[in-house]
Amino acid sequence: MATTWNLDKAHSELEFKVKHMMISNVRGLFENFDVSIDGGDNGFENATVLASIETSSINTKNGQRDEHLKSADFFDAATYPEIKFVSTSITKKSEGEYDVIGDLTIKDTTKSIALNVEYGGDAVDPWGNKKAGFTFSGKINRSDFGLTWNAALETGGVMVSEEVKLSGDIQFSKS
Repeated sequence: MATTWNLDKAHSELEFKVKHMMISNVRGLFENFDVSIDGGDNGFENATVLASIETSSINTKNGQRDEHLKSADFFDAATYPEIKFVSTSITKKSEGEYDVIGDLTIKDTTKSIALNVEYGGDAVDPWGNKKAGFTFSGKINRSDFGLTWNAALETGGVMVSEEVKLSGDIQFSKS
C-alpha cells in the first residue's frame, strides 16, 4: 500500500538567499507552497517528491523589492504563478542523508537540480498523527531559469549574484 506524506504547513519553511552587491546576502522565503511525498513505505528511495510554490508569495521583508521580484524583470508572477519541482531520483547516501535530484520549473523553463536532504526522523504527535521532518539545501543559477535582470556596479561586479542558495525545513504528516 502506497504512503502519502502531506505538508504540515505550520511547521515548514522554504527559504533562499542571494548575494547583493557582492558584499552581503539578502534572504527571502515563499509563504505559500505545498509539498507531498508519494511512496516511501520502506524508506524514501522509491518515493516521489512533488512541490508547487506560489510565485507571488515571495517575501524578502521589503515590499518594493518583493514587487520587483514579482515583475517581469524576475518571476513575472502574473504570467507564471507557480514554480514546480518533481523528483526524478532519491538516493540514500548514509543513514538519514539523501541526494534528491529533480526537475525544477520556473517561468516554463525546466532544469534538473540536486538537493542535499537530511531526514530528521519521525514521531507521533499528541493527537496520534505520524510526522516526518526533513531539512534540505541546494543551489541554482538563476539565469538558467530566465531570471536575468541585473545592474553593473561602478566598483565592478553586479547588483545580484547568479547563484541562489535554497534551503528549507519541511515537516510532513502521514496520510
